[in-house]
Amino acid sequence: MIYILTGAIRTGKTTALFDWINDRDDVDWINDRDDVDGLLCPDNENGKRYFLKIKKNEDFNLEAEAEVESEDVITIGSFKFLKAAFKEANDYLISTASETENRYLIIDEIGKLELNKEGLHRSAEVLIPKYMLDENQHLLFVVRDYLLDAVLKHYAITEYSLLGKEDIKWFG
Repeated sequence: MIYILTGAIRTGKTTALFDWINDRDDVDWINDRDDVDGLLCPDNENGKRYFLKIKKNEDFNLEAEAEVESEDVITIGSFKFLKAAFKEANDYLISTASETENRYLIIDEIGKLELNKEGLHRSAEVLIPKYMLDENQHLLFVVRDYLLDAVLKHYAITEYSLLGKEDIKWFG
């Protein structure tokens, strides 16, 4: 089954997922749920985005520093993202889905890059059809509200449930 967490930009979607995964009110990065894996994309203390491998509790930089060569980055708006980070993220998501059984696999997030066949497009393209009609394993991904219709069309998603961040604490 596909679940889509949607909402406006910078409204706490990633934080809501993090809190749901950890089933807590403190700030430890300890995964309390053993049935969830995938990637979150929070900001660090400097406001830079990074990927967090949920079960492994490992992170790696997504945003590039200013001195990175332009052929090594994807630029969207004021953001410069490392192509190598997306490769690692896609590889992790695809291998996690094929090697282990998790009740939930999270992709944070599918957006403009993916609609341009960049970013996490490779994993989304593989995983969405795999999970769409699966009643036992679920793909939960984040999409900004204004991109929802475009993402549904782009990936031919016909079976899904929408969630708002307020729904997450009651979910699963």
